[in-house]
Amino acid sequence: MNEKELEQSQKAVMEKIIYLTKQRGFIFPSSEIYGGFAATYDFGPLGVLLKKNIEQAWRFWNVTSRTDMVEIEGAIFMHPKTWVASGHVGGFADLLVEDIVTHKRYRADHLIEEAKIMPNAGGLSPEEVDEVVTANNLLSPDGNALSKAKKFNMLVKTHLGPIEDDSTLVYLKGESCQNIYLDWKAVQDTTRRKLPFGIAQIGKAFRNEITVKNFIFRTREFEQMDIQYFCKPADSAGLYKYWKENRWNYYSGLLGINKEHLRYRQHEKDEKAFYARDAWDVEYEFAELGFREIEGVHDRGSYDLDQHSKFSGVDLTYFDQESGERFNPFIVECSAGFSRMILAVLFEFYKEEKVTSAAGEEDTRIVLSLPYHLAPYKCAILPLSKKEELSKPSFELYSKIRAMGMSVDYDEAGSIGKRYRRQDEVGTPYCITYDFETLNDQAVTVRSRDTMQQERVKLEDLQVFFAKAESEQGLVARAAKI
Repeated sequence: MNEKELEQSQKAVMEKIIYLTKQRGFIFPSSEIYGGFAATYDFGPLGVLLKKNIEQAWRFWNVTSRTDMVEIEGAIFMHPKTWVASGHVGGFADLLVEDIVTHKRYRADHLIEEAKIMPNAGGLSPEEVDEVVTANNLLSPDGNALSKAKKFNMLVKTHLGPIEDDSTLVYLKGESCQNIYLDWKAVQDTTRRKLPFGIAQIGKAFRNEITVKNFIFRTREFEQMDIQYFCKPADSAGLYKYWKENRWNYYSGLLGINKEHLRYRQHEKDEKAFYARDAWDVEYEFAELGFREIEGVHDRGSYDLDQHSKFSGVDLTYFDQESGERFNPFIVECSAGFSRMILAVLFEFYKEEKVTSAAGEEDTRIVLSLPYHLAPYKCAILPLSKKEELSKPSFELYSKIRAMGMSVDYDEAGSIGKRYRRQDEVGTPYCITYDFETLNDQAVTVRSRDTMQQERVKLEDLQVFFAKAESEQGLVARAAKI
């Protein structure tokens, strides 16, 4: 395969995932009956199950299995001074350039990176962007000249109250973590925690992005999965190293992502966010997109607590009983984009396999080979026939399994082969076929997604079968092996 053919093959991956997720009920364009709304998406029935399973894995790894972490859930609306103190009102901006003919606006760093002029253009000043555009004769996607670069603040503004003026101006959260900094003292006081300890949160964030594309990779409304780990300044270097290793193990171990598809990249000096003393990105290789950030690990020092103490006038210091000193703790941050994590999982486990039918014909089998603990459905009940003598007891079995709290699907439409394929596409590890023999031997055929092997299992032994699957392949078992 030559370079051009390889590029075309890779480009198809995103298109295939978008098609699959829409057709199988994972992700829908929001407001589609009105023509859609740019960069907003709804999670369908399968998408919600996958999302909740990833959330459960994240929460188990970072909160419930640890003794040094608590979790909060913060409001979306916060006092507007929060964003002044944090630096977002003054410094949370991207550089945009405008097509002087069509007046379409683009993020300058994205255009420069996509033109392969430089890999990381996010740290350029407006003047440097102008120099790069001129030196390389960079044009807009429509082939027109570009304007000078200017700053564009990404905070989403709105008003709360009956009057729309400066007195009622508020912002939607530009990053989810600010609740944690404002609540840190209350959490420490009420939980009586000693340093080091962390506060975790999964919360909404909103950014008025200049350009949005690449499906759910970059959207204007999204969720962040944050860990803010508070520590003594002298301990921050060691804990920063620890959390970098922790995040690597989470992706490669708990989520099961191939290490060859992951890498760490350190931010350049002029690329770091204004609050970061040091910053590394966990990046995943999204086929044609290349390596892109899915999580940032940042050494934030005491910047956030210093700023909020200054602007609020409230003492946020920690009293260290051992040394008798008061200080604002240092913070190690691990902040992941939830949608990007989901997209990485979809890319990682989307497979196309060549298979040969019983008639000797070659075919392509699409498989979402999700680990058991991430699969939306753990099994599917498939009656061999729609006849009531099979469909009725099959549905009763389906209802019984659901009542046990297990996610399970029921499908009686089409041939058994087509139904197997549908379950392969959504990542269901096991299919249970209730056939005419079941009426006599009280056993069903259990088919494995990954091996396509089949075995007969007594109805009375199904609970034991899935208990064994959970003990060997479930979340707790997988974490124990890392």
